[in-house]
Amino acid sequence: MRDVDADSRNITHRTAATPPTPPAGLRAAARLAVPAGVLAAVAGAFAYVGAVDPNEPGHYPACPLLRLTGLYCPGCGGLRSAHAFAHGDLTAALQANAPAVLGYVGFAVLWTVWVVRAARGRPLRIDPAPRYVWAAGALLLVFTIVRNLPFGGWLHP
Repeated sequence: MRDVDADSRNITHRTAATPPTPPAGLRAAARLAVPAGVLAAVAGAFAYVGAVDPNEPGHYPACPLLRLTGLYCPGCGGLRSAHAFAHGDLTAALQANAPAVLGYVGFAVLWTVWVVRAARGRPLRIDPAPRYVWAAGALLLVFTIVRNLPFGGWLHP
């Protein structure tokens, strides 16, 4: 296939397998489509939890571990925390589930980095050192154990 550039009369050859490069604005929009979709999904989830109060019985299923054993899992209180966070009550959100609030803030930071890197045409690379992953898991385990001990009642949702 031959294309003739009218301005300079240069003849270029293009194979059928290589499509023309889209304009820069379209490429940037395509790179931001996935982060925008993720943000829309998270915002929709927070809007739903903000509108449907998890403190009212019957709206959400109970935690199976709590129901069967009476023990709080690390996620217990996460919906209450999200509801309070969506309403701007940071104290109640931290009291319901502090690691969840750290997760919300961590997601916001990570999403922002993702958008900036995508806008610049760079991939998001998340490669934490194993010691950080193990440390986060250990902290979550300690949180779970302490919240189920008698003196950890202040960590109950």
